[in-house]
Amino acid sequence: MRPQEIADRLEIGDVLARYTHAIDTGDWGRLDLVFTPDAVIDYTAAGGIKGTRDEVRAWLAEVLSQWPGRQHLIGTTAVRFEGEEALVTASFTDTLAPSREMVAADAAGFVRGGGWYHHRMIRTMYGWRSRELVEEQAWRTVQ
Repeated sequence: MRPQEIADRLEIGDVLARYTHAIDTGDWGRLDLVFTPDAVIDYTAAGGIKGTRDEVRAWLAEVLSQWPGRQHLIGTTAVRFEGEEALVTASFTDTLAPSREMVAADAAGFVRGGGWYHHRMIRTMYGWRSRELVEEQAWRTVQ
C-alpha cells in the first residue's frame, strides 16, 4: 500500500467516526464534516427517508429525539478506490434507548439493529466527504 492510500484509509475511518458521533450526540451540524452539501442519504431500508443532507438532518433531529440514548458501533470496513472516489462499506450495530438513565434491559422502547453503511466518498478540498450513503439493514429488534 502506498503512503497516500494509508492516509486516505485513516481519514475515511475518521469520517465514519464523525458520522456515528454526530448521530449519537445529536450534534447535527457535525454532519457537514461528513457529507457534501449535495449528498443523498437513503435510510429507506430501515424505515426512514431518502433525501439531501439538510432534509435528512432535520428528519434525524425530529425522529431520534424519541431515543435520547443512542450508540452506533462501526465494525469491518472495506474501501475500494476509483480515482478520486472511494466506495466504502462499513458494518454497524446500533442501539436506540428510551433514556440515557439506567433502565431494565427488557424495558419497552429499545431498538437494536445492524447492517452495512454503503458510502460513495469523494476527496474535497476539506478532505474526504460522503456524497451518498445507503443504509442496508441486516436485522432489527424492537422492545
